[in-house]
Amino acid sequence: MNGEASEKLDRRALGRALSCAANASVRDILASSTTERGRQARRIGITGPPGAGKSTVISVLARYRLERAARVAVIAIDPSSPKTHGSVLGDRIRMDGLIDDSRVYIRSLASRGASNGLAENLPEILAVLDEFGFDEIILETVGVGQSEFAIRDLVDVEVLVMTPGAGDQIQAMKAGIVETADIYVINKSDQPGASRAEAELRGILSIVATGDLPPIVQLRADAGENIDALDRAIETCLERRGDASATARRRAFNRLHGLLLRRLHEAMDSLAPQELDRPVGALFEAVIASLPVRKAD
Repeated sequence: MNGEASEKLDRRALGRALSCAANASVRDILASSTTERGRQARRIGITGPPGAGKSTVISVLARYRLERAARVAVIAIDPSSPKTHGSVLGDRIRMDGLIDDSRVYIRSLASRGASNGLAENLPEILAVLDEFGFDEIILETVGVGQSEFAIRDLVDVEVLVMTPGAGDQIQAMKAGIVETADIYVINKSDQPGASRAEAELRGILSIVATGDLPPIVQLRADAGENIDALDRAIETCLERRGDASATARRRAFNRLHGLLLRRLHEAMDSLAPQELDRPVGALFEAVIASLPVRKAD
């Protein structure tokens, strides 16, 4: 679409900025925060259980989205290494078809201390991408299946990817994920049971969905089949987005909530081992007393 915008992207500067945002403490974030809110990229969340082919879907979908966006960022949240706390899977390996495209930027992030399928400081990371002029951000969750519906508060469109046998997958997931998705994808539709999986999913959605049933798209991401249908469904959802002010307030609330939780964890981690011998009431008061945070001079 607009190749010139992509050519001007300073990837080194972006990489440094993303690393700073990912590693920032709560104090760092509060010291650098501003009240200004500039242009925000459209955000597409891709979630689902492990093995559903989320990375393959993203690899093909990103190329379609470039017809509507001059610059697309892909943020893939991976499980953390217990030794280095870095990204274990490294989705850039599974998205090698996009690596040579100057219009696409791919970054793998370790989930670290986050327990919601996302990553610490993710709102700050997304803000950096906004500052660097990305038109769209595709966000892939870890894929733990149990708690990743937190993505709903960060994206404009949530896509849940499953495979044939989706009935069992849905039973293994919390209802929140199934209820909050905007679009449902049955990937690997050439495998036996794809039609049955769609029928099971429609039956479940007829119970939990309010209003019209959300779209269900069958596709073969590895062969690029029916990705255009997913692309159209995403575009329709983006066009139907609600009140932008309400969305901004919801994101601000969840950003504050995340910072408060991180500050609490920081305070608890700073306790000396011998302090844990004290009565729980005294421990509680000590942690609360350590919570006030002032901006750095």
